Amino acid sequence: MKFTQWLFGAGLAVLAVAGPVASQQNPSWAQPTEPFNMIDNVWYVGTAGLSSFLIKTSAGDVLLDVGLPDNAALVEANLAKIGVKLSDIKILLNSHGHFDHSGGLAKLKADTHARLVSSEGERYALEKGVYPGSESSKGLSFPPVAVDQIVADGGKIALGGVTFTAHITPGHTKGCTTWTWPVKDKDGSNHNVVVFCSASVAANRLAPNPQYLGIVEDYRATFAKVKTFDGDVFLAPHSEFYDMAGKREKLDRPGANPFIAPGAFHAFVAGQEAAFNTTLAQQQQAGRTAR
Repeated sequence: MKFTQWLFGAGLAVLAVAGPVASQQNPSWAQPTEPFNMIDNVWYVGTAGLSSFLIKTSAGDVLLDVGLPDNAALVEANLAKIGVKLSDIKILLNSHGHFDHSGGLAKLKADTHARLVSSEGERYALEKGVYPGSESSKGLSFPPVAVDQIVADGGKIALGGVTFTAHITPGHTKGCTTWTWPVKDKDGSNHNVVVFCSASVAANRLAPNPQYLGIVEDYRATFAKVKTFDGDVFLAPHSEFYDMAGKREKLDRPGANPFIAPGAFHAFVAGQEAAFNTTLAQQQQAGRTAR
């Protein structure tokens, strides 16, 4: 077996939860959970394992990520539980075009008629419904969805007094987008939300046949870039990345909001950078051995 064939198969196993077996192999991804207010106007409306964030504004609401295709119904049910009508959703934002975060976008867009905003690097994945570089793997595909507006690195999306800033942090995907915006805690203190797209390798090929040209350089640039970010409310597409369940349990206890966690974001990214370096070395070594 050629190295590239072995590597694709091994990497694909990481994301083998795609499609109809997702809820069986990773139950938390499709496990319903009650929606709740995280901080200020930010609500969690996703499943136990896959995040979906609802941000309320005076001019309508913004929804960031939806999850698996089948999760669309769960997200819509959670919106209804907190009194949000589908027509209230004016903008759809996305972290990246993978089936486990973008799979439900097409359904939500059809039901809400909201405007979908994406980076240029994610347009192909979203509009084709594929995993770029692994298009032949149908298990990683999802319903395609049309992008209405492209946002550049540093671009601003504003609605009802809330301004979201897009930061292109490629590697995990070519147009991986990290979103930040300001919030206030109940005591009036100011904080900054950072929804980090991800920098995990997952099913990506790094070497010798990269998922896309320049992927290694993109990862390294992202690690350097995000070290400058200031975000003390760290959130992410996968709930375990920021211990959503553990922090949720502490919300009603006396003291500071547990989602305000200075240093948590940078500690997480440091872990992903170390994992990236290890995986890169392993893939490079495997490539040399297979020659």
